[in-house]
Amino acid sequence: MELRYLFKKTQTAPEEDKKSVESELPSTPQGLFHKCSKCQETIFSEELRKNNFVCPSCGNYFRMYATTRVSETIDEGTFEEWDTDLLETNPLGTPGYEEKLRKLNAKTGLNEAIITGKGNIGGHEAVVGIMDCRFMMASMGSVVGEKITRAVERATELKLPVILFTASGGARMQEGIVSLMQMAKTSAALKKHSDAGLLYITVLTDPTTGGVTASFAMLGDIILAEPGALIGFAGPRVIEQTIGQKLPEGFQRSEFLLEHGFVDKIVDRKDIKDTLVDILKLHENKGAFAPEDMPEIKIPAKKAKLTPWDKVMISRGKDRPVAEDYINKLFPDFVEFHGDRCVRDDKAIMGGIATFAGRAVTVIAESKGHDTNENVARGFGMPSPDGYRKALRLMKQAEKFGRPVICIVDTPGAYCGLEAEERGQGEAIAMNLYEMSALKVPVLSIIISEAGSGGALAVAVSDEVWMLENSIYAILSPEGYASILWKDSKRASEAAAEMKLTANDMLDLKIVEKVIEEPEDLAMDNIDAVTSRIGKGLNEFIGNNIDFDPDTIARNRYDRFRSF
Repeated sequence: MELRYLFKKTQTAPEEDKKSVESELPSTPQGLFHKCSKCQETIFSEELRKNNFVCPSCGNYFRMYATTRVSETIDEGTFEEWDTDLLETNPLGTPGYEEKLRKLNAKTGLNEAIITGKGNIGGHEAVVGIMDCRFMMASMGSVVGEKITRAVERATELKLPVILFTASGGARMQEGIVSLMQMAKTSAALKKHSDAGLLYITVLTDPTTGGVTASFAMLGDIILAEPGALIGFAGPRVIEQTIGQKLPEGFQRSEFLLEHGFVDKIVDRKDIKDTLVDILKLHENKGAFAPEDMPEIKIPAKKAKLTPWDKVMISRGKDRPVAEDYINKLFPDFVEFHGDRCVRDDKAIMGGIATFAGRAVTVIAESKGHDTNENVARGFGMPSPDGYRKALRLMKQAEKFGRPVICIVDTPGAYCGLEAEERGQGEAIAMNLYEMSALKVPVLSIIISEAGSGGALAVAVSDEVWMLENSIYAILSPEGYASILWKDSKRASEAAAEMKLTANDMLDLKIVEKVIEEPEDLAMDNIDAVTSRIGKGLNEFIGNNIDFDPDTIARNRYDRFRSF
């Protein structure tokens, strides 16, 4: 049925309607072929359908009808459509508006630019809304806003997640200020839904612009986007006319938004349903705690006693496993999310959701990367303000959904540079300390190598802090300490001994609760000896905190740091 709609003729369509659907509709009356607007390749309609309406030649994404989205995303036979009888009322009395709506209804079979309802996605019940560009470019009129608001309100009553597929040219001009009010109305409904501790996911498709972007599209707990989708508040043409400049290639596309921290993940269309299932599963995870069986691997006796400077050098070793290695071993179903929702996605911080022992957890990690290219891409594990804000965003999200937070600490320190200062490095670290101190979920931090100064503490205001045996924790580097106190960085080894920066020093000072034994030459070929010990500890930590009282958790953490 969807194909019949997708390949209707356009010869009788008004000129403005032709423009809104020209990338979807073919020029052949029979609808047997479709011409890609990007590469001009002629494609069999059936081939296009089988390829999820993505051009097999160039990867160009065709816009999908809402009915097609329903059949592709929601489990067969489970969708219950809501509010099919809501019709526009022409609130401003705009001439010709009602006739235009009637024509669009006859042409598309839609009453409005969005379909809402309830259905199952991989067996997980959710409230879903899907916008359709065929109907006035899915502009947001009063009925669009009303259908979304009603759907969100019902989801709140039913305690269900909401998933909205957005596609819109923005506000509906024919409804003027009434259209503008839908931005506030939908946002207010979503705030109530969020305050009830419920999940909201948006999937941004091409195009998502104007008032829709400036309201419900960008309010998701998790924001996904299809590749290459146009996403922005003001349209490219408006921006170019306003500033008198040509916009750069890729501006306002999904990839641009990911880089600038506004999108959690770009997902290929063929993977959308599976990704949604994974996310829903992780947020429904309230099953019984089932400690994992992790037999402890014996570690050979050490050959020699190490000095503090030896441990500094070991912690910086190029073959030493990094955060990503521990995540892969301990959290194989980890789903990474991106961005600070403000400026940028800092790759020095990895964050996302996973399960451990049958329970959902949030994982935050300072990540250096394995080789020179990854080191550079990840800023050598030195987070910028954007990284700390990403970490805090995900921690607050964990608090909302009652998930323990596991932080993996590995940084020589926060990035110090011009841009970091311009974007507020000190403020970003301060806010992490401030907010983490009162998080009402269990928080554990594990130092795996270096933990330098405030850059490490910004993800280590925790209920417990553990350290690997040859890791270090210090106010600054030994080189920096020697330079400041003795004006001689060559005395770094002497400084390392004086600074009391080893794991055993931290245990003696009661800065950390646990030191985890490690092999003499820790590398990927013997990392299991460490992850088995971390796993046993995690079993105990999560088990002890599974029925946590939020206020007690926050109070105990306050008391922990108050004692120093």
